Amino acid sequence: MSENRPKPYLGNPQETIAVLNRYKFAFQKKFGQNFLIDTHVLERIIDEAGITPDDFVLEIGPGNNPSFRADVLADKFLGDDSHRSGGLRIYPHQKLVNAAAEALPFADKEFDYVICNQVLEHSDDPAQFLREVMRVGKAGYIETPSLLGEWLFPKQSHRYVVLCIGDKLVLYDKQRVPGNYANDYGELFLNYLPYQSLPYKLLPFSEGELMHVRYEWKDDIDFLVNPTDEYYSKFFLKKWDRQMVCTLFPPRGFVTELGRTLRAAAHVIGDKLRRSQGRRPITLEEYRKLHPGELK
Repeated sequence: MSENRPKPYLGNPQETIAVLNRYKFAFQKKFGQNFLIDTHVLERIIDEAGITPDDFVLEIGPGNNPSFRADVLADKFLGDDSHRSGGLRIYPHQKLVNAAAEALPFADKEFDYVICNQVLEHSDDPAQFLREVMRVGKAGYIETPSLLGEWLFPKQSHRYVVLCIGDKLVLYDKQRVPGNYANDYGELFLNYLPYQSLPYKLLPFSEGELMHVRYEWKDDIDFLVNPTDEYYSKFFLKKWDRQMVCTLFPPRGFVTELGRTLRAAAHVIGDKLRRSQGRRPITLEEYRKLHPGELK
């Protein structure tokens, strides 16, 4: 890759803010980290933020919904769909590698950008997972269910619950967190309301951090796993008081709320139109036929 190529950049806060403002995305800056409230905003920012065709993008654990911009997909479970919703999918231009995130077969800083979407929470060793992501990547994006999201639609394969507290990505062993993670309300929140309720459709755009953690990083990731410091552990182990709520969800004024709601509505309509463009990933079986002998 050329040393003189333009620097991409989502990891640069000023560049990210400029792109968000230019395309009228709702944006929240929270204790030094950029939190994007749009579930599809990453794809649109990648398209517009200066990541060039020469930039090398890795996605770890793509599942059945890979990012189109990724050049390489790394997945541990090729034939096992118990960790994802549906079969593995790959776009024809992408290279698929059978590898665990905790031991990636790539060189140091090989990738300009690393995407980890709904995969970190599955790891048995999230600290090693994140160390490997930082080793092979220069910057990236991580998305997981939040503590509340995991409670509403839990997955047995999820080992950790996640919050962003201050500028830290904080993970806690789900087995140690009080609460009933056996009841699954996903049929309501994932399969029904998104298709029946317009106000609910706006929620991921206006309150994206309510059910998801969305974390951008550059150079390194500030994280904690099973912290013993009560400042962090109380968010997982104790009843939330108003101060804790305001730490995670800072108060906003009416004008800000109205603007977020209007932008969310506009984006829901725009996203509906964009989905008609017809990009279609292929199945694992189709990929094997295109690349015989590549995967064992």
